[in-house]
Parts: sequence; structure tokens; C-alpha cells
Amino acid sequence: MQAEKRRVARNSIYVALVITTLKIVVGYRSHSLGILSEAAHSGLDLLAACITLLSVRVSDKPADADHPYGHGKFENFSAFLETGLLLLTCIWIVWEAIQRLLYHGIHIVPTASAFGVMFLSMALDTWRSRRLGKIARKYESQALEADALHFSTDIWSSGVVVAGLAFVLAGERLQIPVLTMADPIAALLVAGVIVYVSSRLARQTIDALLDAAPGDARANITDRVGNVEGVMDVDRVRLRRAGNKYFADVSVGLAHNATFQKSEQIAASVTSAVQSVLPNADVVVHSFPRRSVQESVFDRIRAVAARNNFNVHDVSVQELGGKLHVEQHLELDEKLSLKDAHDIVTRLEAEIRAGVPEISSILTHIESEPNTIESGDEVEKNSKLERKLRKVITEFPEVLDLHEIRIKKVRDLIYLSCHCTMADDLPLSRVHDISTSLEIRFKQEEPELFKVLIHTEPQTDNTR
Repeated sequence: MQAEKRRVARNSIYVALVITTLKIVVGYRSHSLGILSEAAHSGLDLLAACITLLSVRVSDKPADADHPYGHGKFENFSAFLETGLLLLTCIWIVWEAIQRLLYHGIHIVPTASAFGVMFLSMALDTWRSRRLGKIARKYESQALEADALHFSTDIWSSGVVVAGLAFVLAGERLQIPVLTMADPIAALLVAGVIVYVSSRLARQTIDALLDAAPGDARANITDRVGNVEGVMDVDRVRLRRAGNKYFADVSVGLAHNATFQKSEQIAASVTSAVQSVLPNADVVVHSFPRRSVQESVFDRIRAVAARNNFNVHDVSVQELGGKLHVEQHLELDEKLSLKDAHDIVTRLEAEIRAGVPEISSILTHIESEPNTIESGDEVEKNSKLERKLRKVITEFPEVLDLHEIRIKKVRDLIYLSCHCTMADDLPLSRVHDISTSLEIRFKQEEPELFKVLIHTEPQTDNTR
């Protein structure tokens, strides 16, 4: 990309140098203000082409500590400078044209070389404007786009000058003096074309320098981000452009009990939604908590815990005497002392009561969260124990099958795990109650069991 942009910018400089030199020579020899105005225009094009080459060199530099958004704004600034140079050209052309029309006329010599240079200029401008436009669109370069716009209008302004020279030549041969005024009039038309081009370029560059959002991009992004699953609200969308790079800052509301992992997934989806409107945009997503009107007491309790990076489970709420009482389990680092763990629980319970004022009391069961890998041995199959377990499940008609019984010994403690099959349509709350009861009964039948883990699965998934 960098090599291609620089190559086309250098070619533009070479062409501008040749055209400017030829126009100056034939302009002075023919005394044509139209050609001289075109020479001045081409001279500024030469300067603009040099600025463009410099800008694409600077703007392609990567972001650094002092320029976190990169150097793309240099392209916009160079296009702004080109606009100023074009307007200065207009001022000189208009002044000289008025002098020739009102105060002192100059005899124009429309030579064959003058016509030849102008036609050559039109041909070269056609070639380089198309080449610059193609590369500008390919890499979204505003500096190259400005150059392409200049040279495309040069074709029309050169055509106006040729027409002016033709009218002067016709006036001399047909003895019509008024036609000799066509050259300064053509120069004024050239100035008009330059003003029109400058105004278009000025609007584009000023918008870029002032970080104006492109077209309907903000509305389109807001709509698409709003349709992302999990996004409850789109609070702000800010866009800015630096060279060919867009930067988007998007603030979205998420459910306040969303986990970090879920928030990250939603942020990735929001980024994709923005880039569907502005490809390759650099997107920053800021999320803030939102409370849903459908939230239950359970959701609000979990949201407070999630905000403190805790995960509560087995939450139960009872209404006794018109008051809500909460029981919950909380896992904490097994290396914490009881005092430190209790202090954490006290702070969490206070914050839950503040966030959910309907709660009268909270009782938290503290569990240790393992963070070490323990070594152990798998015990050989115990037929006697298996018979006891199978006898127990007969007490629970919902349990259709018991399989994959495994016994492990870790730190002289016995761990039991097994799979239980139940009906597909059994409510999860009932499944949990049965599993809990099974764990209790297994330990009653075999008191040596330290921990029991039951994996429940639907009948359709039992491939045993």
C-alpha cells in the first residue's frame, strides 16, 4: 500500500513539473492570460503534489506514544493546505483578468504550440487523475483524492482556455474585436472552476479535521449495535477519521449481572457490527450496567456478587412473615483465613441488602474454592458398594439408570462420582432435588464417602 501510494504521488509530481514548464513557456510567448493562469494553477498543483507525497509518507507511519491515533490527520491537513493554495491562485487570476478587461488589453498570439501544450496537458491530466483516483479509492486516501480532484478539473479548465484561444484566433481572422476579450473571460471561468473545486475540497478537509461523522454512518452503527443480542441500550457513538482510518467509541448498556466473559462476547459482536458499516475501523466498546424491568430478586443478588467478582450459587429465597430471607453459597480462595473470608462475606451481604432493600436477612454458606491440583488414586471396582447404590436408586422412581460409577481416594478421603439417567422433560428443579437426596442417601449407606458428585443426563443422551 505504501509503495503504491508513494509511486503514484511521485508520478504526479513529474507530470506536474512538465506541464507547468510548458505552460509557462507558451504562456509568455503567446501573452495568454488563460494559459498563464493555467500555468499558475499547474504550479500550485506541483506544490500540492509535493505536499501529497510528503503527507502519504508521514501518514503511513504507525501509531506511537505521542500519536496514539496514528499520523493519518497529516493527509487531511495537507489537503487543507492545497485548498488555501488554490484560493490564492484564484485571487491572482481574477485580479489580472479584471486589469486586462477594464484597464489595459494585451495582444494575444494564439500559436500552434499554445494549442498543442494545452491538448497535451488535457491528455496528461486525464491519465493521472484516473490513476490517482483509483489508488485514492483503493486506500481511502484523502490527500490522493484531493490530487485526483484537482487534475480532473484541470481537464475542464484547460478546455476553457483552449476555447478562449480559439475565440481570439477567430476574432483576429474575422475582424471581430469583441472576441479578443475571450482570453481573460476564459481565465475568469478557470478561476470559477478552481473556486468550485476548492469549496468541495474545503468541506471535506474541514469535516475530517473537525472529526465530523461520515454521512449516515452514526445512525447506521446505532441501529446495528442496537440489534446485537445482549445490548440493552446504545448510549453514545462517537466517530473520528484520521487519513484512511476510522476510530469508533461506542458505549452500550448491558445487564448488570453479565459476567466478564459475556461482556467480552457482546463487545466482540458490537465491534463486528461497527465494522460492517466502517470496515477495518478501530473500535473501543465501553459497557455500563443496566437493570432490566424483568429482573427477579435472584438476578439482583447475582448482579451484586458479579460486580464484586464473586459467584454465588444455590441461592434460595423464602418469604416468612412478609419478609424475604436469603440463603446462598459462596466460594472463596481456600488459602484465606476464616477471619478474612468472614469479612468478605459481611461486606458482600451488606451490599446485597443495600441493592435489594426487600431482603430482611442473608445467611451465606462459605465454601473453599480449590486452586491446587491434588494427586490421588482410583480405587478398583467395589461390587458391594455398587449393589448398595443400586438399591438406593430404587427409592427414586424418576432415576431410570445408574452407570459409570467411579471411586477415587484423595488425601485418604473417598470421592464417588456416577451418572444418573432421568426423563427428558423432568423439570430442572426436580432434578436438583433428586440429586441432592441421592447424595444424602449414598452417604448414609456408605459413611466413608467424603464427597459425592452425580452427573444427570436425559434419557435421549444415554448412549451407554
